[in-house]
Amino acid sequence: MNGGTVRAASQTKIAHDGKGRESTASRDRRDSRWDEHRRNRREELVEATLAAVAKHGPGVGMDEIAAEAGTSKTVVYRHFADRAELYVAVCNRVAAQLLPKLRAAIEHTSSSPREMVAAAIDTYLAFIEADPGLYRFVVDQHVLDRPSSDPLDSLSSLVGEQASAAISVALHQSGHDPAAAGPWGHGVVGLVRSAADWWLRAERPMLRGELAAHLTHLAWTGLSAIGTTPTPSTSMEEK
Repeated sequence: MNGGTVRAASQTKIAHDGKGRESTASRDRRDSRWDEHRRNRREELVEATLAAVAKHGPGVGMDEIAAEAGTSKTVVYRHFADRAELYVAVCNRVAAQLLPKLRAAIEHTSSSPREMVAAAIDTYLAFIEADPGLYRFVVDQHVLDRPSSDPLDSLSSLVGEQASAAISVALHQSGHDPAAAGPWGHGVVGLVRSAADWWLRAERPMLRGELAAHLTHLAWTGLSAIGTTPTPSTSMEEK
């Protein structure tokens, strides 16, 4: 066997062990490459879903999503088990876009607690105003059978945590017990989300700035009670 033949034979056995089987390291590298490919493909399909929602509205179908991706539903379902799993991926993308905006709005605002609340509310409304179709796709209960672990609830919880953290800072700065930060933060998120749903359904009957001002005023009426002690209500049985 000449040198060239030896080199050629050796090259064919680089990825195999002494028994001619593919080595574990080689398989791991190959699996890793496929993992990256699958992640990239899933991201591409999420992008196609966002584009399809923008084109066809929140009631977009899987056929339209597949067409936007330049593929078939069979290929889409190769990467997502069902429509609900794709929905979860879209919600994760929305969270990844929204949460940094909220953090930036809160952190780059003056230390005034009221201005922090106002900035967060306006940022949330601006986000959904920029793409109301995507917002409706995410929140509309009729878009699909929601998964048992609803990512929208997780998104609301994450936003609530952001609001609670800002309120906790305000309470600390004012020298008060931050125990109220949790319920207040999550309560404000529920308030804004419900009002935003109405605003979109009613086809935005007022400017975003007006809605943000109304919601800030309503929220701050409660939040401005920092330093006061709530009076427990007395039940009829106690009277």
